[in-house]
Amino acid sequence: MRTVAILGRPNVGKSTLFNRLIGRRRAIVDDTPGVTRDRLEGICKLGAAEFRVIDTAGMEAGPEESLAGRMRQVALQGLAEADVGVLVIDARAGVTPADAEIAAGLRRQKKPILLVANKSESRTAEAQAAAEGWSLGLGEPMAVSAEHGDGVPDLLAALRSLLADAEAEGPTPAEGEERPLRLAVVGRPNAGKSSLINRLIAEDRLLTGPEPGLTRDSVTIPLAWQGRRVDLVDTAGLRKRARVEAKLEKLSTSATLHALKMAEVVVLVVDATMALERQDLTIARLVLQEGRALVVALNKWDLVQDTAAVMAEVRHALERQLADLKGVPCVPLSALTGRHVDKLLPAVLEAHGRWDKRVPTSALNRWLEAALERHPPPLVQGRRVKIRYATQAKARPPTFVLFANKPAEALPESYLRYLATGLRDAFDLWGVPIRFHVRQGKNPYAPTPQG
Repeated sequence: MRTVAILGRPNVGKSTLFNRLIGRRRAIVDDTPGVTRDRLEGICKLGAAEFRVIDTAGMEAGPEESLAGRMRQVALQGLAEADVGVLVIDARAGVTPADAEIAAGLRRQKKPILLVANKSESRTAEAQAAAEGWSLGLGEPMAVSAEHGDGVPDLLAALRSLLADAEAEGPTPAEGEERPLRLAVVGRPNAGKSSLINRLIAEDRLLTGPEPGLTRDSVTIPLAWQGRRVDLVDTAGLRKRARVEAKLEKLSTSATLHALKMAEVVVLVVDATMALERQDLTIARLVLQEGRALVVALNKWDLVQDTAAVMAEVRHALERQLADLKGVPCVPLSALTGRHVDKLLPAVLEAHGRWDKRVPTSALNRWLEAALERHPPPLVQGRRVKIRYATQAKARPPTFVLFANKPAEALPESYLRYLATGLRDAFDLWGVPIRFHVRQGKNPYAPTPQG
């Protein structure tokens, strides 16, 4: 599939144009300069054809090791993978020295570059962009308003001519092909989420550094691992709700929570040098509430001195605070050195298998009969609750229906936890949430009297 990279200095409207091209609000948009820091990718459809669009970080001058320098390298990496570049300038501000510097660098890339003068809502801005844009040496600027859609059809027509063979590029997914496993990587700021993903894909794809909160958007990266397709989703760090005040951080938090809801498995990255903090457990509870499989990655394991004590402390905290997620796999690793990172994806696939597991009805009811015999349900108003039958309603997560002679309120949570623990032990459902629905009614499989 052909690829188009959108480039330019901060706050010229790259993300707004990106959202307009792919037809949905994928990138966070705000008046704050430098909102986008990592590459975002989406698909723009042109009739029967389609092409990939990359939204890049704002390009600013600065030393290579600085945040601005690292963001510039991420943007240039996006252009290196693209077939066509789109340089966006602000028509209202006119051509700036930063625009001229970026254009000079792009001319050396030997790739087709379209010049787009965004924010051309007024004729004055459009005329100014047309007059000044020629100085960048990239041809005639195209007047566009990404916010309102003005000029976007002309831009698409120009892209179509440059990507004329897009329809013939790339294999099409075979019918019935297995969908990629959607894996969200979450955690507190500066826990090492982006570094871990870079290590998994063996590429410096995501912006990393000592500054907390570098990731703002949720970034999806495809990965092929041992014949299985995985969509890795890097997310912004989640802080305590009381500390989230700025509008931009609220948008990032919202994007993270959306990624968590859309995931199948969630990797909670924890700074092993700080053990499990309250915020880590809060995030784990969110995963439980959404019914997702959970794997805990204990990052920075190379800095831990007493590994046995730290592992015991983590497992104790999980058992005490997350009784409904007993047996959550914990993988100690180091994203910096790569130690034990190869153990993470096998643990993820095992957790996904449990999360997607179905228990045969006959085996389920044999287990239920033994569980009821060992520990009968409690008495309600002098009469014992009778659970007559059980069936699995669905997987993802495993959800079971209990048919009883009393309504759901008659079975206390403690007894449902007893059943859940037994199910985990009998059918290897450790580390995934289990849900119960209690229905009052007759056993549908019981023989009916003959009339």
